Amino acid sequence: MDRPIWIFATNNNHKLEEARSILAPFAQIVSLKEIGFFEEVEETANTFHENALLKANAVFDFAGKPCFADDSGLCVNALLGAPGIFSARYANPTGPTDHLANNQKLLKALQNETDRTAYFITVIAAVGFSEEPLYFKGEVHGKIAHTLKGVQGFGYDPLFVPDGYEQTFAELGETVKNQISHRAHALQALKQAILH
Repeated sequence: MDRPIWIFATNNNHKLEEARSILAPFAQIVSLKEIGFFEEVEETANTFHENALLKANAVFDFAGKPCFADDSGLCVNALLGAPGIFSARYANPTGPTDHLANNQKLLKALQNETDRTAYFITVIAAVGFSEEPLYFKGEVHGKIAHTLKGVQGFGYDPLFVPDGYEQTFAELGETVKNQISHRAHALQALKQAILH
Protein backbone atom coordinates (compact mmCIF):
# COMPACT_ATOMS: atom_id res chain seq x y z
CA MET A 1 0.00 0.00 0.00
CA ASP A 2 1.36 3.41 -0.96
CA ARG A 3 1.82 5.76 1.94
CA PRO A 4 -0.12 9.02 1.58
CA ILE A 5 1.83 12.26 1.18
CA TRP A 6 1.46 14.69 4.05
CA ILE A 7 3.13 18.09 3.85
CA PHE A 8 4.75 19.38 7.02
CA ALA A 9 4.83 23.18 6.69
CA THR A 10 8.44 23.58 7.75
CA ASN A 11 11.99 23.56 6.45
CA ASN A 12 13.42 23.00 9.93
CA ASN A 13 15.38 19.75 9.65
CA HIS A 14 15.10 19.05 13.39
CA LYS A 15 11.30 19.23 13.19
CA LEU A 16 11.22 17.15 9.99
CA GLU A 17 13.31 14.37 11.50
CA GLU A 18 11.11 14.32 14.59
CA ALA A 19 7.93 14.11 12.50
CA ARG A 20 9.36 11.45 10.19
CA SER A 21 10.49 9.31 13.12
CA ILE A 22 6.89 9.20 14.38
CA LEU A 23 4.87 9.29 11.14
CA ALA A 24 7.12 7.67 8.50
CA PRO A 25 5.58 4.17 8.72
CA PHE A 26 2.17 5.66 7.89
CA ALA A 27 2.80 8.62 5.58
CA GLN A 28 5.47 10.28 3.47
CA ILE A 29 6.34 13.53 5.24
CA VAL A 30 7.54 16.17 2.80
CA SER A 31 8.91 19.63 3.54
CA LEU A 32 8.09 23.00 2.04
CA LYS A 33 11.31 22.93 0.02
CA GLU A 34 10.32 19.58 -1.48
CA ILE A 35 7.03 21.00 -2.83
CA GLY A 36 8.62 24.25 -4.02
CA PHE A 37 6.99 26.50 -1.44
CA PHE A 38 9.43 29.30 -0.61
CA GLU A 39 7.09 31.99 0.67
CA GLU A 40 7.58 33.19 4.26
CA VAL A 41 4.20 32.95 6.01
CA GLU A 42 3.95 35.78 8.53
CA GLU A 43 2.91 34.63 12.00
CA THR A 44 0.67 37.59 12.72
CA ALA A 45 -1.80 35.94 15.10
CA ASN A 46 -1.85 36.09 18.90
CA THR A 47 -2.16 32.39 19.68
CA PHE A 48 -0.32 29.19 18.85
CA HIS A 49 -3.53 27.78 17.31
CA GLU A 50 -4.02 30.70 14.93
CA ASN A 51 -0.36 30.91 13.88
CA ALA A 52 -0.28 27.19 13.10
CA LEU A 53 -3.48 27.51 11.06
CA LEU A 54 -2.11 30.48 9.08
CA LYS A 55 0.83 28.34 7.93
CA ALA A 56 -1.22 25.21 7.25
CA ASN A 57 -3.83 27.10 5.22
CA ALA A 58 -1.21 28.90 3.11
CA VAL A 59 0.52 25.64 2.20
CA PHE A 60 -2.73 23.75 1.59
CA ASP A 61 -3.90 26.51 -0.75
CA PHE A 62 -0.59 26.20 -2.62
CA ALA A 63 -0.30 22.42 -2.85
CA GLY A 64 -3.83 21.04 -2.39
CA LYS A 65 -2.55 18.10 -0.35
CA PRO A 66 -3.10 17.30 3.34
CA CYS A 67 -0.84 19.56 5.31
CA PHE A 68 0.01 20.23 8.92
CA ALA A 69 1.90 23.06 10.57
CA ASP A 70 3.05 23.61 14.10
CA ASP A 71 3.58 26.63 16.24
CA SER A 72 5.65 26.01 19.31
CA GLY A 73 7.05 28.02 22.15
CA LEU A 74 8.55 28.07 25.60
CA CYS A 75 6.37 29.43 28.39
CA VAL A 76 8.17 30.43 31.59
CA ASN A 77 5.94 30.76 34.64
CA ALA A 78 7.96 33.48 36.38
CA LEU A 79 7.76 35.54 33.18
CA LEU A 80 3.95 35.15 32.98
CA GLY A 81 4.19 32.77 30.04
CA ALA A 82 6.85 34.65 28.07
CA PRO A 83 8.45 34.26 25.61
CA GLY A 84 5.43 32.20 24.43
CA ILE A 85 4.41 32.81 20.82
CA PHE A 86 7.45 35.09 20.48
CA SER A 87 9.92 32.33 21.45
CA ALA A 88 11.77 32.28 18.11
CA ARG A 89 11.91 36.08 17.94
CA TYR A 90 12.48 36.73 21.66
CA ALA A 91 15.84 38.52 21.36
CA ASN A 92 15.33 39.84 17.84
CA PRO A 93 11.65 40.70 17.22
CA THR A 94 12.17 41.52 13.54
CA GLY A 95 14.23 38.38 12.82
CA PRO A 96 16.27 36.44 11.95
CA THR A 97 16.11 33.89 14.77
CA ASP A 98 19.20 33.92 16.98
CA HIS A 99 19.03 30.92 19.33
CA LEU A 100 22.04 31.91 21.42
CA ALA A 101 20.75 35.46 21.91
CA ASN A 102 17.33 34.08 22.87
CA ASN A 103 18.89 31.81 25.49
CA GLN A 104 21.05 34.61 26.88
CA LYS A 105 18.07 36.97 27.13
CA LEU A 106 16.09 34.28 28.97
CA LEU A 107 18.91 33.65 31.44
CA LYS A 108 19.14 37.38 32.13
CA ALA A 109 15.38 37.66 32.65
CA LEU A 110 15.51 34.83 35.20
CA GLN A 111 18.68 35.83 37.06
CA ASN A 112 16.77 37.03 40.14
CA GLU A 113 13.94 34.46 39.97
CA THR A 114 13.70 31.41 42.20
CA ASP A 115 10.81 29.89 40.23
CA ARG A 116 12.41 28.45 37.10
CA THR A 117 9.52 26.17 36.10
CA ALA A 118 8.52 26.28 32.46
CA TYR A 119 6.90 24.23 29.73
CA PHE A 120 7.22 23.79 26.01
CA ILE A 121 3.98 23.74 24.03
CA THR A 122 3.29 22.71 20.44
CA VAL A 123 0.00 23.22 18.65
CA ILE A 124 -0.41 21.47 15.30
CA ALA A 125 -3.06 22.59 12.84
CA ALA A 126 -3.89 19.98 10.20
CA VAL A 127 -5.75 20.97 7.03
CA GLY A 128 -7.06 18.76 4.26
CA PHE A 129 -7.65 15.70 6.42
CA SER A 130 -11.31 16.58 7.11
CA GLU A 131 -13.75 19.37 6.36
CA GLU A 132 -12.64 21.44 9.34
CA PRO A 133 -9.09 22.08 10.54
CA LEU A 134 -7.90 19.66 13.21
CA TYR A 135 -5.81 20.77 16.19
CA PHE A 136 -3.43 18.75 18.32
CA LYS A 137 -1.57 19.99 21.37
CA GLY A 138 1.44 18.66 23.19
CA GLU A 139 3.23 19.92 26.30
CA VAL A 140 6.31 18.95 28.26
CA HIS A 141 6.99 20.50 31.65
CA GLY A 142 10.31 21.13 33.31
CA LYS A 143 12.61 23.90 34.48
CA ILE A 144 15.20 26.32 33.10
CA ALA A 145 18.83 25.52 33.92
CA HIS A 146 21.25 28.22 35.10
CA THR A 147 23.71 27.66 32.26
CA LEU A 148 23.64 26.34 28.71
CA LYS A 149 24.38 22.61 28.61
CA GLY A 150 24.64 20.17 25.72
CA VAL A 151 25.11 20.55 21.99
CA GLN A 152 22.22 18.61 20.47
CA GLY A 153 18.80 19.91 19.48
CA PHE A 154 18.05 23.58 18.81
CA GLY A 155 16.31 26.60 20.26
CA TYR A 156 16.02 26.51 24.04
CA ASP A 157 17.07 22.84 24.29
CA PRO A 158 20.38 23.69 26.07
CA LEU A 159 18.42 25.35 28.91
CA PHE A 160 15.34 23.15 29.30
CA VAL A 161 15.46 20.27 31.79
CA PRO A 162 12.31 18.13 31.43
CA ASP A 163 10.61 16.81 34.59
CA GLY A 164 12.03 13.46 35.65
CA TYR A 165 15.46 14.17 34.16
CA GLU A 166 18.65 15.87 35.35
CA GLN A 167 19.89 16.79 31.88
CA THR A 168 18.75 19.36 29.32
CA PHE A 169 17.14 18.38 26.04
CA ALA A 170 20.44 19.29 24.36
CA GLU A 171 22.25 16.76 26.58
CA LEU A 172 19.61 14.03 26.33
CA GLY A 173 19.69 13.98 22.53
CA GLU A 174 17.16 13.39 19.78
CA THR A 175 16.17 9.82 20.69
CA VAL A 176 14.98 10.72 24.17
CA LYS A 177 13.58 14.08 23.11
CA ASN A 178 11.53 12.51 20.32
CA GLN A 179 9.84 10.27 22.89
CA ILE A 180 8.92 12.92 25.45
CA SER A 181 8.88 16.30 23.71
CA HIS A 182 5.94 18.63 23.24
CA ARG A 183 6.09 18.12 19.47
CA ALA A 184 6.25 14.34 19.88
CA HIS A 185 3.06 14.41 21.99
CA ALA A 186 1.25 16.54 19.40
CA LEU A 187 2.45 14.35 16.51
CA GLN A 188 1.32 11.20 18.34
CA ALA A 189 -2.11 12.78 18.86
CA LEU A 190 -2.29 13.63 15.14
CA LYS A 191 -1.29 10.08 14.20
CA GLN A 192 -3.90 8.54 16.48
CA ALA A 193 -6.69 10.84 15.27
CA ILE A 194 -6.03 10.46 11.53
CA LEU A 195 -5.02 6.79 11.48
CA HIS A 196 -7.49 5.46 14.06
